[in-house]
Amino acid sequence: MHPSNIVLLEFHPERDELCYGKELRDGLSVALRMGDSLWLANDESVSLERLTVCQEDSTGNSSFAREHRQYALHDYLDLPLPPHGETPDDINEADIEGLACDGKYLWIAGSHSLRRKQPKDGDGAKKAHRRLATVSADGNRYLLARIPVLKEGDGYTLAREAAHKGGKHSAALLRGDEHGNELTALLKHDEHLGPFLAIPGKDNGFDIEGLAVAGKHLLLGLRGPVLRGWAAVVEIALVEDELPGRLRLAPVADDGRLYIKHFLDLGGLGIRDLCVLGKDILVLAGPTMDLDGPVSLFRWRLEPKRGKESVVPASDLARLLQLPFGEGVDHPEGITLFDAGKGAGKSLLVVHDAASPSRQIGESTVVADVFTVPGSL
Repeated sequence: MHPSNIVLLEFHPERDELCYGKELRDGLSVALRMGDSLWLANDESVSLERLTVCQEDSTGNSSFAREHRQYALHDYLDLPLPPHGETPDDINEADIEGLACDGKYLWIAGSHSLRRKQPKDGDGAKKAHRRLATVSADGNRYLLARIPVLKEGDGYTLAREAAHKGGKHSAALLRGDEHGNELTALLKHDEHLGPFLAIPGKDNGFDIEGLAVAGKHLLLGLRGPVLRGWAAVVEIALVEDELPGRLRLAPVADDGRLYIKHFLDLGGLGIRDLCVLGKDILVLAGPTMDLDGPVSLFRWRLEPKRGKESVVPASDLARLLQLPFGEGVDHPEGITLFDAGKGAGKSLLVVHDAASPSRQIGESTVVADVFTVPGSL
């Protein structure tokens, strides 16, 4: 399916470059529209990017998102590792793969995944073998956090602390350290997911790539593992910890369990993003391994009762769209509802990892796609 519209995402040239010449626009991993604010992140950064959505151009075929402002996560959260390693080019990335908002907080999820080194062109067999045997755990990836949001014009900004009805809200993250957090400590003993926490994300290992707010709970969509064709969603709840700036897991089920699982038959695909639509969830699904396509958008109708594990067959998932993808480029990675007018909920913005040269304009602009979602919404 071809996009019905496009949005030109214009980053500030001085804030667009990451380490080793890579640019923010090269690898957008998430998107979330809140009013006129469009929140984005690159999976190799340790910041959030805010653009302001402007009106369509005179042709009506494209919109603009500009006025780039960068929010360093370390200004709001006490992450386990500093922004940089031994050199400025060595970024201790958070690998942000999930964004969601509940009206008071912007919720953020890192991938929680291990990373295997990739052989480079020109490596001999010995060096390539050594790279492929090297697996690392980047401590800032174990990120589950919230940051208060404040209204700013027709959009939103972030604050470390904010006064709301009912008291003060503050930024906080799930308690843990550079080796993991409370959730990964529990999941190590899980019969389904435990064995995969020691496997890198790109190898069908544990890898969070979607985040959605469902009532008072959070849904974490997993790119991997995919178990015999079934993708997984982990449902949790986070509450204030005794330590300032920290959160802890709270029971999500009547029997006191601190997480529950949902398995979805996405035809062998993993979850690349989640997006709330009323009481339902839009699921962006793509390969769990480092492969090109296919990429589909599903609608998951949540059970009315939260806190119950589920197994969702393909017959209970509506496939809404088949999205285009490139060969080695243009992998759909993040989605957000985009139309804020009368047709709200009918249009979906899609941002891409590995943006192709044809998608890049000038020094720091990239094209995002907008799709009209079928009228069943």
